[in-house]
Amino acid sequence: MRNVAVPPSIDMVNLLGPRDEFLRILEDQLPADLHVRGGQVTLSGKAAEVAQAADVLTELVTILRTGQGLTTETVERVIQMADEPHSAAEVLTQNIISSRGRTVRPKTLNQKRYVDAIDRNTIVFGIGPAGTGKTYLAMAKAVQALQAKEVSRIILTRPAIEAGERLGFLPGTLNDKIDPYLRPLYDALHDMVEPESVPKLLTSGTVEVAPLAYMRGRTLNDAFIILDEAQNTSMEQMKMFLTRLGFNSKMVVTGDITQVDLPGGTKSGLRGVQRILDGLDDIEFCTLTNRDVVRHKLVGHIVAAYDQFESLSTDRRRAQ
Repeated sequence: MRNVAVPPSIDMVNLLGPRDEFLRILEDQLPADLHVRGGQVTLSGKAAEVAQAADVLTELVTILRTGQGLTTETVERVIQMADEPHSAAEVLTQNIISSRGRTVRPKTLNQKRYVDAIDRNTIVFGIGPAGTGKTYLAMAKAVQALQAKEVSRIILTRPAIEAGERLGFLPGTLNDKIDPYLRPLYDALHDMVEPESVPKLLTSGTVEVAPLAYMRGRTLNDAFIILDEAQNTSMEQMKMFLTRLGFNSKMVVTGDITQVDLPGGTKSGLRGVQRILDGLDDIEFCTLTNRDVVRHKLVGHIVAAYDQFESLSTDRRRAQ
C-alpha cells in the first residue's frame, strides 16, 4: 500500500475529472486499486502495480502544474506511456505552435522523437499509418520555423499520381485539377495559421503548395520543404526531390509504405530510400505505429486490425 498526496495547489476535480471521469479511467486501466480521500490517493496491490500507478498520478499532477488541463485522451496517453523510459508529462507538454487558442503538441513518445529528429536533422523521414500525425506535426514545425524566421518560405508538395493523362479530361484549370490531391495540405495549413492570412501567404510565395512534378529542375534554398504521401513516388522521383535541397533548408518526407497506389511494377521511392540512405549523417528515419494514431481511437483499432489481417494472410501464403 502507498499513499500519494496531491499538492494543495491542484484541484482534485481537475485531477479526477468531472464526475470522476478520469478516476474511472485510472481504475479501469491501472492494475492497482485506487481509493481517494480528500487530497490523498491510496494505492494497493502488487509492488510493481502500485509503483506504476504512483508514476501515472505524478505525471498527471505535473501536467496540471504546467497549466495544461487534462482530457480523457491525455489520461489514457499517460497510462499508455507508463512503461516508457521518458516522462509522459515531458512528451505531452512540449508546445510546437499555438494558433487561435489551440496548441499543437506531440501526443505520443514516437511523435516526440519525430519532432526532436526534425530539430536535429536536415532531412527526416516520417513513416507510419494514417492518423499518426506525420504530416500535421511536420507542418507545425514548418510554421514554427517560418515564424521564428529560420526559413523564409514553406514548400508543401505531394505526388499527384493521377496528374497525367487522366486528369487532362477533367474540367477546369490545372490548379482545379490538382486541388483534390493537395487539399489535405491546405487543411493542415488552415489549422496552423489565421485563415485570412493563408491567401496572402500563398499569393506572396511564402507558402507554396504544388505537385511534386513542379519541383523538377529547382534548387530550394532557405525553405522548409514537406513531401507528403511519399509512398507514391517512384525511385526516380524520390531522388529528384531529395536533390532539390538547397542551403539553409530542411526536408521532411512523410508516407505510409502499406498504402502504395503506384501502377503495377513501379517501385515505391519511400520503400527503397531507407536502404540507400540509412546511416548517412544528418538524415533520420522515424517510424510511427498504430499506437501513435491520434485520430478517433477507433482509427487505431482499425489500423491494428488491418495489420493483423495482412500478417495472417502473409503467413498463410508462405504456408501454402
